[in-house]
Amino acid sequence: MSHVDTAAQLRITEIFYSLQGETSRVGLPTVFIRLTGCPLRCTYCDTAYAFTGGRNQSVAEILKQVTGYSPRYVTVTGGEPLAQKNCLLLLRELCDAGYQVSLETSGALDIGEVDARVVRVVDIKTPASGEVEKNRWQNLPLLNTHDEIKFVLNDETDYQWARQVIQQHHLGERCAVLFSPVHDVLDATQLSEWVLRDRLQVRLQVQLHKLLWNNAPGH
Repeated sequence: MSHVDTAAQLRITEIFYSLQGETSRVGLPTVFIRLTGCPLRCTYCDTAYAFTGGRNQSVAEILKQVTGYSPRYVTVTGGEPLAQKNCLLLLRELCDAGYQVSLETSGALDIGEVDARVVRVVDIKTPASGEVEKNRWQNLPLLNTHDEIKFVLNDETDYQWARQVIQQHHLGERCAVLFSPVHDVLDATQLSEWVLRDRLQVRLQVQLHKLLWNNAPGH
């Protein structure tokens, strides 16, 4: 353990053990640490319960709880985890403890100070999300090959917009790009056909946890 202030606190909505439902680590048993609070209000948000509430926990308490699951993978998510400054400390401590750590972030906040060992999964907001103006485009040059970019797509307009962003910023050359249809809004088969038609080099993902548990809390 590094010599840092593990008494530093974060507001936590929940910590739970489940299968990773998204990203390139889909299906892997993972501990999820969901931080409370988010400055965005995306139209398709499925974790609005994390906007408020939660309880304060020290980094030391969080690490102890994570250890109880004996995991290999840990995901820090939200809400928007980077909205809490001590998230950076938590990420560093998780890496120091030997876990393979990923961060799920909206991409609206600066990712530049995130520990280099963390896989940063950046969700670029599409027009139908209602938060496209919040995208922090300065984050894109900071991404490297072990990071991932995610587009959550509502319709064909979102798809065409995402396709243009990929081309404009050469995202396929920077890191993995994920396309995720909004559950029960955009048909995954239809999205698959668009991807194949346009020869896009992206990974299609459906939310495994919603197929298995219908998005029940704690999964």
